[in-house]
Amino acid sequence: MTQQVNDKRRGVLKAAGGAALAAMAPTVIAQSKQLVVADPGGPYTAAYRKAFYDPFEKATGIKVVNVAREAQPVAQLTAMVKTKNFVWDVTTLTLQQDIPILEEGGLLEPLGLVPTDFKNMLAGAITPNFVGVDVYATILAYRTDKYAKNAPKTWADFWNVEKFPGRRSLRRNAIDTLEQALMADGVPMEKLYPLDLDRAFKSLDRIKKHVSVWWTSGAQAMQLIQSGEVDMISTWNARAQTAIEGGAPVAINWNQGLYSVEGWGVPKGNPKAAMAKEFVKFCADAKLQSAFTDTLAYGPTALEAYKNIPPQRAAILPTAPANVSQMRAPDGPWWHKNRLSVSDRFNAWLLG
Repeated sequence: MTQQVNDKRRGVLKAAGGAALAAMAPTVIAQSKQLVVADPGGPYTAAYRKAFYDPFEKATGIKVVNVAREAQPVAQLTAMVKTKNFVWDVTTLTLQQDIPILEEGGLLEPLGLVPTDFKNMLAGAITPNFVGVDVYATILAYRTDKYAKNAPKTWADFWNVEKFPGRRSLRRNAIDTLEQALMADGVPMEKLYPLDLDRAFKSLDRIKKHVSVWWTSGAQAMQLIQSGEVDMISTWNARAQTAIEGGAPVAINWNQGLYSVEGWGVPKGNPKAAMAKEFVKFCADAKLQSAFTDTLAYGPTALEAYKNIPPQRAAILPTAPANVSQMRAPDGPWWHKNRLSVSDRFNAWLLG
């Protein structure tokens, strides 16, 4: 009798255990069909969610969980690869600043992509380890109420305090600022690299005392030009555009701008690399990229996207033909080789 009871009890427990496992199975499967994607947060998250995350979930059934990454993701990604502790599966990276460092260290998962397979893409936007999906530009923005009849059109104009009096602001960073100093001194945009550092710092010497604010964040730069605290500024185009859309009398000058490509990379050795590659490739689609531009004034890398972007909106994006033709990309390999020493020199110069 006791044996029968025990057998019956074991049967009940076995059935209950099987039911529990069956109930857990969908949860386990759902968790495995999930990608954690790191982005800069704020308006980026809203734009990426609309353009890429939600459409990818709908198309594949793979859930995209977004997290805000650190402002400079290279160190975080490096630590993940070395410790094999992958807190996210995909992250936004900048082609000119981040990719040379990560490629040299062998820290990116090869995506198996051939650039020529992607038609009508911005040159350089696709590499074996990276897919660029949007482009921002560092440009000269100015107050139209200050320069109603005689607007600055070049960095030489920015440097010309007699012809263009007013309060000025530059970025507290060697990147972009040294290029602007050289262009102000007459160096053609296509001949900037390798940067003539002595010439650049001599040019900066001429403007230093006329710079009212050396800004350190995009939000600060936008506030400076929007409020009228400064009359002209070197800033990111989307920040200036936000000021314009907020009603401030601000205009963007694309001439001699410097554009950078942002996109996706996957940490090497990530156990979800196959799904991550699927997501990254998905984001190269032109129609998806056109939806991204609805939210942020950054240009698509898939130039076919312009077929789906209203002309008025297209005119304010960095990769629109009329704008990108006036700009160039920074030399990523040069900055990778020289960034530390040049940044140290720039910071010392600021304090000197």
